[in-house]
Amino acid sequence: MEEPPALHPVKLYVYDLSKGMARRLSPLMLGKQLDGIWHTSIIVHKDEFYYGAGGISSCAPGGTLLGPPDSVIDLGNTEVTEEIFLEYLSSLGESMFRSESYHFFERNCNTFSNEVAQFLTGRKIPSYITDLPSEVLATPFGQALRPFLSQLPPPGGNTFNRDNGQS
Repeated sequence: MEEPPALHPVKLYVYDLSKGMARRLSPLMLGKQLDGIWHTSIIVHKDEFYYGAGGISSCAPGGTLLGPPDSVIDLGNTEVTEEIFLEYLSSLGESMFRSESYHFFERNCNTFSNEVAQFLTGRKIPSYITDLPSEVLATPFGQALRPFLSQLPPPGGNTFNRDNGQS
């Protein structure tokens, strides 16, 4: 009799890069309420995986410069093994999510988390996170800030390495 495949929990770590400032200042600056400026990562196989200007990176959960997440969303479980997952990340790092492909509004940590979440669980991350760039850019202030914000580097960490998961 065949054993059922092992299930591995998948979590989304959500960080507010503004540390609460977006909630207080967005009505004045954008004319609409934003609850945060979100950075996300995927937790699976005992590591935290995220994407930024340095490419796909990994660290121990909560080990980024941002410290512990502001919230944790349970995305369910996956049958994807660590080996298959690391091969998948390696292919993403050579295609869609190369370091030079990073763009603050269009290809960022949240688009990466959304892609990986769908691969692992078939579920997307919450739309309040993925819709944030278009919400900001729909305002006059967001349009004025676009050239500046597009140049901002994301928080750093350890660059993903297929051989050992971290470097």
